[in-house]
Amino acid sequence: MIEITNDVFISEDELVFKFSRSGGPGGQNVNKVNTRVTLFFDVANCESFSDVQRQRILKRLATRANKDGVIRVVSQRYRTQKANRRVAVERLQELLRGALKKRAVRRKTRVPEAVKRRRLEEKRRRSLLKQQRAKRNFAEDYVD
Repeated sequence: MIEITNDVFISEDELVFKFSRSGGPGGQNVNKVNTRVTLFFDVANCESFSDVQRQRILKRLATRANKDGVIRVVSQRYRTQKANRRVAVERLQELLRGALKKRAVRRKTRVPEAVKRRRLEEKRRRSLLKQQRAKRNFAEDYVD
């Protein structure tokens, strides 16, 4: 059994592994051994999740799931099939945990009055400073 959360477990029988040749490290061995692991997990037909959990997972992992509700995880980092298999399962656990985690509802916030007042005061101060720097035509000011 693979633990997703404290109360949700999935059976290892529900995971389907496919092996292929990896493009990663391995030297001469890379062309002979199928070390790349592709893990498929059918969320839509998994009995371990409630309908709400299934919908939440499929919604949040939509880019990883196909139209049948099967999630795909690929691992080819290591030279051995066993290590890549372990990493793929761990990655699936992380993805499912993240998808099941309830997100906090964002509350609207207001800009405090003091902040607005300070911003406007600073704008006035800058405006005044720029007006004082401006070149004046003094001849027009002293016309009789």
